[in-house]
Amino acid sequence: MTVLPITPPSETEPRFQKDVRGFGTRAVQAGAPHDPVTGAVIEPISLSTTFAQTSLGRPIGEYEYTRSSNPNRNNFEHAVAALENAHYALAFSSGLAAMAITLQALASGSHVISIADLYGGTHRYFTKIAHTHGIRVSFTGLIEVDVRRLLEENPDTKLVWIETPSNPTLTLVDIQAVAEVAHEYGVYVVVDNTFLSPYVQNPLDHGADVVLHSVTKYINGHSDVLMGVTAFNSAEINERMSFLQNAIGAVPSPFDCWLAHRGLKTLHLRARAANESATAIAAALQASPNVQSVNYPGLSSHPQRKIAVKQHRKGMGGGMLSFRIKGGRHAAERFCQMTKIFTLAESLGGVESLCEVPAAMTHAGIPRESREATGIFDDLIRLSVGIEDTDDLVADIVQAVDAAIELSSDETSSGSSTPSDVVELVV
Repeated sequence: MTVLPITPPSETEPRFQKDVRGFGTRAVQAGAPHDPVTGAVIEPISLSTTFAQTSLGRPIGEYEYTRSSNPNRNNFEHAVAALENAHYALAFSSGLAAMAITLQALASGSHVISIADLYGGTHRYFTKIAHTHGIRVSFTGLIEVDVRRLLEENPDTKLVWIETPSNPTLTLVDIQAVAEVAHEYGVYVVVDNTFLSPYVQNPLDHGADVVLHSVTKYINGHSDVLMGVTAFNSAEINERMSFLQNAIGAVPSPFDCWLAHRGLKTLHLRARAANESATAIAAALQASPNVQSVNYPGLSSHPQRKIAVKQHRKGMGGGMLSFRIKGGRHAAERFCQMTKIFTLAESLGGVESLCEVPAAMTHAGIPRESREATGIFDDLIRLSVGIEDTDDLVADIVQAVDAAIELSSDETSSGSSTPSDVVELVV
């Protein structure tokens, strides 16, 4: 099995031409042709699993079997490619399926360098599954500092894996700095862009070779679709990845593609609203005496604010943030029970606002020592800010923090405590 090269042949015709129009125009128009028969401005849902042929091996159109290709999936992939400034995009049945197939594109015996602070499901795959395919993974908390040394020590490295911002501590990575070093060694760089969406950040523009999303989150934006997608500019990466997409069959349904494409059309509006509210919430939390620290790259106090200014649209912080509440895990649980607008639930990027405690939920499968080494403590709360009114969201967060601290103090002074009802499950 060959390893994916970084640079595509210049003579290869790309699948999608890059679109130079504004983001909102691309979001609404890309991959959205009018129906040639009825003139419908919204594409129909093509549920057929197979397509007629006029003779042996001669389909009427470009489609033969829906696992291999489908009109709704093709149009959705076109739209994502347009938003990520890519020539190619491939949709998968989930974000983890997109990640797994990206890893399976590597030759057995390959080595991967990954950031240490990353989504619990990705960590689970890297530590418990990747080795069954002959893939070794090394983790680092300072990838810009360590990447050259790790490449020197591991000449079989084929991939560098980045989340920026990371989940859930919102740590940033300078994509260009890492990519320049990785490319010196013929290693390609994958960036999980789920936390920001294509509206806030386009990793390919900063040197990444592949950008990955859990479409379930911001791209779809309505908490009703499970899907993943990758985008890139290399024809040879596309050849290998599209082969695996079809051969493994981890593809989304036409209906899910249709829903996700519909959601994508308002991404720029939703992302702007979430960013505005998250910025206001982060400022309110930073001013609260009941909060230890706030992780949000939109704040001037964020230690990597310069990277956000460099990589994010207009220096936006995005719609995700996390903070450590005073009072420990008990206060964090209480906070999630006291919110009135924020719902205690996993996932992120939907129109509705969510809160969770990563150490007991999305990242519970990571050993405590490893979690805390990356800043994921029991008192860390992650917020996914939706598109409700900013003033209502800020007020809900402030009252929940104050109520959680007050209740925790009352129970501590009375000597009573409530057992944790949080289910420790990584999804």
